[in-house]
Amino acid sequence: MGVVARLGRVATDIRPLRRSPDFRRLWFGLTVAQLGQQMTGVTIAYQVYVLTHSSYSVGLVGLYGLVPLIAFGLYGGALVDAYDRRRVALVASAGLWICSGVLVMQAVLDWESVGLLYALVALQSACFAVNSPARSAIIPRLLPAELLPAANALSMASFNLGFTIGPLTAGVLIAWHGVEVTYAVDAVTFTAAMYALLRLPAVPPLNGPAKAPGLRSVVDGLRFLRTAPNLRMTFVLDLCAMVLAQPRALFPALALTVYGGNASTLGLLQASPAIGSLLAFLVSGWIGRVHRHGVAVVVAIVAYAMAVALAGFAAIGLPGLVVLGVVCFALSGSADMISSSYRSTILQSATPDALRGRLQGVFTVVVAGGPRLGDFVIGASAGLFGEPAAMAIGGCACIAAVLIVVATRRRFLAYDSRHPTP
Repeated sequence: MGVVARLGRVATDIRPLRRSPDFRRLWFGLTVAQLGQQMTGVTIAYQVYVLTHSSYSVGLVGLYGLVPLIAFGLYGGALVDAYDRRRVALVASAGLWICSGVLVMQAVLDWESVGLLYALVALQSACFAVNSPARSAIIPRLLPAELLPAANALSMASFNLGFTIGPLTAGVLIAWHGVEVTYAVDAVTFTAAMYALLRLPAVPPLNGPAKAPGLRSVVDGLRFLRTAPNLRMTFVLDLCAMVLAQPRALFPALALTVYGGNASTLGLLQASPAIGSLLAFLVSGWIGRVHRHGVAVVVAIVAYAMAVALAGFAAIGLPGLVVLGVVCFALSGSADMISSSYRSTILQSATPDALRGRLQGVFTVVVAGGPRLGDFVIGASAGLFGEPAAMAIGGCACIAAVLIVVATRRRFLAYDSRHPTP
């Protein structure tokens, strides 16, 4: 096999972008919007830390976003299954846009209110909890099943491109002109996501219009999950990683104290997991050829936890050496990208279309809610043991939890994408 052919087997699979113009617009709009959203995430954490000088207070940012994420994620998934998915996404995106505008206002007027920031985080979380499952449930209607792994890898790349450029840009802009500029960029770039949704065709339920969903609709989705062990395992394993070994709430303290840096150092730390994810994406052509998705998820999450634990041990033994932290966080991002691609594919392939919105809602609760709970857990742990030890303990705890869970549900390791079963 020639060099070109070998490179073709590992190079990024961009067939979904060529196959579907609608997916291409959706992907491009989300990519641009992610830039501003990730800038805002970094800026809120920075603003809270500057106002409070407390990693615990930064961790509370995640906790304030958790409750609305759970409530609106579960009910939002029911809305997605009952109504036109495009329309649901548009309404939720409009709510996110309004929150961006209020963040600009509070920064320009210099209100310096941590309580207001917590409230806006909660509102953003509620809108995101509806918007995310709507967007995710649209994708299987735009592409054939065999292109879903590549599409999910592209979606992860979109997220992480914003997570790479956004934090780095936020650090530079905060140092240059304060937090109001980064919030303003978010408000402007979000127009790309709105445009992509406006250009989409209607995506109504396949079984026809439905009445307004109530509690029973949400319960039906959760009841299906009880009979879907493979889907449950993807959620449980991701929670092990995000609740026990999610280090992002520690980045402000690491940047300003452990590594002795400034806002630009914070941007570099925030970007490092996404940089690793993008590097993995560039050689992700092999992802679609792996069929044992259960094994792939477990290996990727263990690798993620090992990288976080190594970052903690490195900070303990060699404090001030930021390059070691950046490398470890980049490795964690590479592993997380691979895990997320396979977990998303399992969910999209093994879930019936009539329940896809509700299960995507649960997925959103887990994927976005887990890190928020993890922010609180590791922030509290840092208050007791210090930031480096909190990372080392969290990474080791995640590895132990994954091994215990897999030992009790070994059938997950036999999951084969050629015969997807929930």
